[in-house]
Amino acid sequence: MAVQFKDYYETLGVTKTATSDEIRKAFRKLARQHHPDVSKDKKGAEEKFKSINEAYEVLSDPEKRRKYDTLGADWERGGGFQPHPGGHGAGNGGGDFHFGGTGFSDFFEAFFGGGQRGGFGQGGGFSQQPQRGQDVEADIMVTLEEALHGSKRKISFRRSEGSKTETYDIRVPAGVRQGQRIRLAGQGGAGGHGAGAGDLFLRVKFAQHPDFQVEDSDLLHELSLHPWQAVLGCEKYVPTLDGHARLKIAPGTQNGQRLRLKKHGLMREDKTRGDLYVVIDVVLPKEITTKERELWEKLAAESKDHAH
Repeated sequence: MAVQFKDYYETLGVTKTATSDEIRKAFRKLARQHHPDVSKDKKGAEEKFKSINEAYEVLSDPEKRRKYDTLGADWERGGGFQPHPGGHGAGNGGGDFHFGGTGFSDFFEAFFGGGQRGGFGQGGGFSQQPQRGQDVEADIMVTLEEALHGSKRKISFRRSEGSKTETYDIRVPAGVRQGQRIRLAGQGGAGGHGAGAGDLFLRVKFAQHPDFQVEDSDLLHELSLHPWQAVLGCEKYVPTLDGHARLKIAPGTQNGQRLRLKKHGLMREDKTRGDLYVVIDVVLPKEITTKERELWEKLAAESKDHAH
């Protein structure tokens, strides 16, 4: 069954020749604009945020981007897209599953998502022995806020053998980890010759956040400073998953230095909070006025004399 092609470059508003830095900047700009926590239209923002995340998930990964570009070339030659044999839409006794509410489109799931594994239809031939149904995997996009506090989600899926859409309320537990699987028992592929159905597993993928990177249970936030702020020190408000926190920048703070805010990260396995590390990025001016040049030259002379 053909699935609808997603133009990820158009979603992020970049060209096909965009550099990784251009893609990252485009994502951050759009993700801040459409983050559900800041937008008045939360429903529309949530859908837009998921689309932006899906596009960035593919285009920020060199291997996925190469695969996507190849698929795009095939699609442009005509014929549409067909799910690959290893994906969850491949049949193999479990049926073709179409998901809703996971945060990822059918297109992403067909080419970059999970799949069926084991059970009935995988090398079973014409055996009359009872064979348990296939387990089915799909990715579910979870925001960092959901990972920290937990949430309830409504997901749906439809099997190719029927037109009925099945809907389930699931719980994303507080402290869920990247790659962790949420199990829906007995909701996978049908079993053969009286055997039970397989399970449906939703594999957690953290949504990319415009302000944070994830390092295990810790978060990283890049903070840009002017040179004089790093030299003289200052106070800054930095974003956290709980709001904002005031951070004191000591005089002489170095470029690349990490400043630690304890217990502002994600949940660890022992139920304690990880930390937030603020990574300092001292930004130098690309262009300066004549007056600014005079001041920099005076500073250079003063610093040179002081060094001796």
